[in-house]
Amino acid sequence: MSDTPLPLRGLHHVALITADYARARDFYHRILGLPIISESWRAERQSWKLNLQLPDGTQLELFSFPTPPARLSRPEACGLRHLALSTDDLEALRAALLCQQVPCEEIRLDALTGQRFFFCQDPDQLPIEFYETTKA
Repeated sequence: MSDTPLPLRGLHHVALITADYARARDFYHRILGLPIISESWRAERQSWKLNLQLPDGTQLELFSFPTPPARLSRPEACGLRHLALSTDDLEALRAALLCQQVPCEEIRLDALTGQRFFFCQDPDQLPIEFYETTKA
């Protein structure tokens, strides 16, 4: 193994598979307000692919497939645990989600960092954490 660091720049995208494309598209685009970069129907796979843009340039790829297996959320399984998105205004974000009838947990304090956060779930029960960033 070399001591030379790999030339990584950051996170490019996170890919999500949904059981209900219309509901997930609505959640991520309309409710969370993520702009659509592109949307494609892949006939050979009977699958939609939606690319969404986060404000920092990171992308979410949303896929549909005819019969994806259910996601194991509880008990927590190995692999991706949750999606975490940052915000400068945790209360406003939580209030906006509640107004859209998105159930949200109460705001909690991360004992290790001192930062505040809360969770909700997307239409496929994927936990989404909203993490308050410290204003510089």
